[in-house]
Amino acid sequence: MSAPNLVLICVDQWRGDCLSAAGHPHVRTPHLDQLAASGTHFTSAYSATPTCVPARAALFTGQSQERHGRVGYVEGVPFETAHPVTLAGELRRGGYQTQAIGKMHVWPERARAGFDDVVLHDGFLHYARREGGRNFAFFDDYVPWLRRQPGVSPDAEYSDHGAGCNSVVARPWDRAEHLHPTNWVATQTTEWLYRRDPSRPFFLYLSFHRPHPPYDPPAWAFEEYLQLPPYEPVVGDWADDFAGHRKDGDHEAFAGSMDARTLHRARAGYYGHMAHIDLQIHRIRMALEDFGLRDDTVIAFTSDHGEMLGEHHLFRKGFGYEGAARVPLLFGGLPDGYAAGNVADEVVELRDIMPTLLDLAGLPVPDTCDGRSLVPLLRGEQPDAWRPLLHGEHVLLGQSLQWVTDGRTKFLWMSGDGHEHLFDLAADPHEQHNLVDDPAAEDLLHTWRGHLIQALAGREEGFVEDGRLVIGRPVVAVLRHARERIEAAR
Repeated sequence: MSAPNLVLICVDQWRGDCLSAAGHPHVRTPHLDQLAASGTHFTSAYSATPTCVPARAALFTGQSQERHGRVGYVEGVPFETAHPVTLAGELRRGGYQTQAIGKMHVWPERARAGFDDVVLHDGFLHYARREGGRNFAFFDDYVPWLRRQPGVSPDAEYSDHGAGCNSVVARPWDRAEHLHPTNWVATQTTEWLYRRDPSRPFFLYLSFHRPHPPYDPPAWAFEEYLQLPPYEPVVGDWADDFAGHRKDGDHEAFAGSMDARTLHRARAGYYGHMAHIDLQIHRIRMALEDFGLRDDTVIAFTSDHGEMLGEHHLFRKGFGYEGAARVPLLFGGLPDGYAAGNVADEVVELRDIMPTLLDLAGLPVPDTCDGRSLVPLLRGEQPDAWRPLLHGEHVLLGQSLQWVTDGRTKFLWMSGDGHEHLFDLAADPHEQHNLVDDPAAEDLLHTWRGHLIQALAGREEGFVEDGRLVIGRPVVAVLRHARERIEAAR
């Protein structure tokens, strides 16, 4: 298979542990498990900047946050100016037909980021609604499609049921299932397969907005997980370090407590979305088979970040803890010579997907990438030297949340509060026990604090001074070199 078709499926806010192939006690993902069984499941995959906008910068550019410059969530940054070299653009130059369907979350919203075409549904998009005056045709294709469907009013929205796009308040989908945004992505994919150019290989980027809130899966999926025993999120012995940021009872808070019934329903909605997406991915794979394309198509599955889901009294994303930062990553449909049923525990990141897909396509990886091709790992090889550790970060709660990990140990530091957390992930995978004050871990703490100091040395914020971490420095969401590139293009 000299030039395989490539499908990259990116979901939104899916935790890395939420696969039955990963041993999750409740989530059932039989079709994703089947995909993993045909190739490789990466068990230590991370999003180094775990919110939608900067994570997609890494995914589209093959770059670390130090290189692409997006270290926080900020809208209105001209994507193609800030990030001129992209995965889709390189595949397009290499002869691929490139198509995006679903969530892009770039600005302007219709920027193609190297794709031949985009069919958009990014979710609620507060920024675009304000800037576009709620004229959806400028920034969304799903809502205009929904309004054209029989029995749907001309002013309908997918959020008419009132469930919020960042809220833990959950309820089942209130329309026919085929009208759900999750089904829409699969429907648009099948329709595109009829229109593709059969003389060229294709790259399809399929991006589901769910399991991001609103937690509104179809009733069958919601009810399946509503029947689980009461939800009791794990809470670490360090959770009070976020006491100053708590907003107890606020259904959109990043930190705080929530009543047990609301939280139980939120989990049902979140897991229900996963069951729904798993089926729609199977629908897409069946369509590829119907078109005679399944044996010539490599499929990668990942997420832009995870979801804390009330663990440690934290919600949403942006944190360096496993719930928010670790993501699923599967590659299946690989050609002969690649491993099947392979499980790789090397630390990998979203930046590695671009060089991997270019490598699989037989195309050169541009010098702009500092991600690494995963092809040796897909072959089941054990490289002599892999990434020794990963540095991640995100501006959140008025400070920069910094972390480093090798998949077995993790050190985190809050630039505003100065709190430090050290975890033995092998013994404590749920990050419940902070080892910072453990005398037996003093040398380990010194080593891992040193790793972060080395990663932050020379940063414009001044996080490191005289070889020490410095708290209280002003933070930025876009690093200087990216800001200067944008300014120079104006």
